[in-house]
Amino acid sequence: MERINYRGWPHSCRLSNGTAEVVMLVAVGPRLIRFGFVGQENEFKEYPELAGQTGGDQWRIYGGHRLWHAPESAPRTYLPDNGPVEVEEHRDFVRLIQPVEPGTGIQKEMDVHLAPQGARVQVTHRLRNQGPWPVRLAPWALSVMAPGGCAIAPFPPYGAHGAHLLPTRSLALWPYTDMQDARWHWGTRHLLLRQDPEAATPQKAGLNTPEGWVAYAHKGHLFVVKFRYLREGVYPDLGSSVELFTNADMLEVETLGPLAELAPGAQVEHVERWSLFAGVRPPASDAEVEAEVLPRVRED
Repeated sequence: MERINYRGWPHSCRLSNGTAEVVMLVAVGPRLIRFGFVGQENEFKEYPELAGQTGGDQWRIYGGHRLWHAPESAPRTYLPDNGPVEVEEHRDFVRLIQPVEPGTGIQKEMDVHLAPQGARVQVTHRLRNQGPWPVRLAPWALSVMAPGGCAIAPFPPYGAHGAHLLPTRSLALWPYTDMQDARWHWGTRHLLLRQDPEAATPQKAGLNTPEGWVAYAHKGHLFVVKFRYLREGVYPDLGSSVELFTNADMLEVETLGPLAELAPGAQVEHVERWSLFAGVRPPASDAEVEAEVLPRVRED
């Protein structure tokens, strides 16, 4: 691990294996502000106007990858993470520990492990109840992706009428979701959402994804997120384990764990495994997902 000043944030941690790198902020967070191939563009969105800022009582998006707890609620969800975090260096990972959130009693942690070779990262998200009463929540990992790409999420397996008598697919739509918006592609087997800097209105949808992956294609690269889907779990937001959100600035790729009743002192974890591939054309249909995306998903 290397300590660097990243865009005005001192003491930031950089992990690199020569192929890929991760930059973790320490002055604020926990926040993974950069992931990408060494010497190439950040796969995550950054906000230059917020670079180096710390302190204050207003929540800032900053960009990068963050950890929340669902379901979303103001002001609880938007408690600011503008202060420093503790860093623990372990043999093969780095742990970021946020102070206990005032008002919720929840403490957030991230364990970040970069593979010795290739562009693969494992992020273990941890929520610990340090308060005096039980809390019902779900871990919620959000990656703010660079603009101009396309997100891909698989629907549950497709089946024929007659063979399936009960529904297997759930879809959560927010009040501002417009299913006719041109950024959506409602495929038979996959949901695609394109980020368009010229489209100002936000869009969001959530779905259950038993296959346990979601991806983002951007400028010839494919960012794949894998996670464990628990069929017996009760997921927030009408059963959503994956959520996609976009506006004119960025697109968020979000994964969620099932709801848990955390007693005082208890904790819950949610693990994401990231992979980054080059030479991938952005898909626009189920057929192109099967040709360009699924081989990479299966490779990992």
